[in-house]
Amino acid sequence: MISCILKTKSKVFFAFLFALVISFGALAQGASEQAEVATKGVEPGSTQGAEAGSADPAVLDAGASLFKNNCAVCHSAGSDVIVGPGLQGIEKKRKEAWLISWIKNSQALISAGDPEAVAIYEEYNKQAMPSFAFSDDEVKSILAYIGSQANVAAAVPTTVAGVDGATPGENVGTDAIGAVGGYLDIILVVLIVVLIVLVITLLLISSLLKNYLNKNRQLDEIDNEVVNQRFDFSKIYKSKAVRTLVVLIFVVVLLDLTLDKVMGIGIQQGYKPQQPIAFSHKLHAGEHQIDCNYCHTTVYESKSASIPSANICMNCHSQIKKESPEIQKIYKAIERNEPIQWVRIHNLPDLSYFNHSQHTQVGGVECQTCHGPIQEMDVVYQYSPLTMGWCIDCHRETPLNTEGNKYYDNLVKMHDEASKGAFTVSSNGGTECSKCHY
Repeated sequence: MISCILKTKSKVFFAFLFALVISFGALAQGASEQAEVATKGVEPGSTQGAEAGSADPAVLDAGASLFKNNCAVCHSAGSDVIVGPGLQGIEKKRKEAWLISWIKNSQALISAGDPEAVAIYEEYNKQAMPSFAFSDDEVKSILAYIGSQANVAAAVPTTVAGVDGATPGENVGTDAIGAVGGYLDIILVVLIVVLIVLVITLLLISSLLKNYLNKNRQLDEIDNEVVNQRFDFSKIYKSKAVRTLVVLIFVVVLLDLTLDKVMGIGIQQGYKPQQPIAFSHKLHAGEHQIDCNYCHTTVYESKSASIPSANICMNCHSQIKKESPEIQKIYKAIERNEPIQWVRIHNLPDLSYFNHSQHTQVGGVECQTCHGPIQEMDVVYQYSPLTMGWCIDCHRETPLNTEGNKYYDNLVKMHDEASKGAFTVSSNGGTECSKCHY
């Protein structure tokens, strides 16, 4: 009889556990449906009918590149003031011919006594804007890009049109998904707590039932053995099988730790040296959105990304934070005619060939792919392992953009006949030893 009671109690426990799992699945499904409804009709990055600008996309792309590489250091395309004024609506405030003359050679306009040029020069503390050898079409492409940014900003509220309760500019779809994720976490925690309480409750019931039966019932020999059975823990650690298993686990863990240490030799992931000047990428590349190419001038053109010289720093810091102790170190280096001794962080072995321009210019690889969220780092550190396996995995997974390049036509045709996968860097010989070890 007692054994039947215990079996029934176990069945009740597993039935309750099964019910909890089913309930959790239903809640998760409902939450997913809510997320689908919340994001229905809102595609990532879409403006739902709002046009980014009426200009030719090629002109906008050219203007965006010129702006980011030359203008974004001192100006924003919005209304924010960085070094110079925000350029939002500038194409409406000034005549195009005047803007072309100003961008090409602002000092010439100031010297000629142009009222608008002199007023801007005086307003921004007589900060001289560099002259740019742009053609008229290049300047027009920059102005078109700035105008397109205003159109995109104006179209942002329409991206959440049709979502109940949405306020202008609110990213309803993303917030809804984040909220659902938070609800699922809460549900999971609640279920874990319920299971723990359930186990404790069952143990208490078992203890109470055992005490009740011992005190108030006359048990036969079989029932008494079931109720009062005891588990001998000494049999566990005295068992040869258990001891053998413990030894094997210890050996496996020791070998794993040893292999990890051996395989980690030469890997400097997380390396974070102290630099001679406290320079924050979070401030420059993040908050001020200075393009990487402005400081590392050869990242798109050379085998290696150049280290910025003191002259590049002085383009801005001849006027900004001149009294800062860190900036004074740059002045001292210039006075002594000595280079700043920056500490190299990312360093591949000499036996490996790597070309920055091949990856950034030809392959279109973003800086963050290898260097991590550089725009969020106060102090730069090595984000990726930079191991051979890591590089090979990237070559195997990264598809090549072969559109419009006849060089790849036959290669892609042969690849498609032999394989159903994407045409990756590896498909083009990117994992051959001689590609990196010459």
